[in-house]
Amino acid sequence: MAKLAHTTDMKELLRTTDMTIIAFAQALLRGEDIDCFEMDVNMSVLEGGIGIFPRRLMVHPDNHEAAVRVMKDNEIPLGL
Repeated sequence: MAKLAHTTDMKELLRTTDMTIIAFAQALLRGEDIDCFEMDVNMSVLEGGIGIFPRRLMVHPDNHEAAVRVMKDNEIPLGL
């Protein structure tokens, strides 16, 4: 597995308040050897876990097209 790029070099793949979608998407991407990074996790902790702030899943721009295809193939809404 390649070293994860700096987050400023990454592109947003999906945005959701549903933590189960994030977990499922991460598992699918790992299965395709696509590195990803979850952002805004600390915001959801600050809100008290009520789910009003969406989390973002980021991927390297070189992997973005493949990652979008994986999400669409598994009917995961990108929420963008």
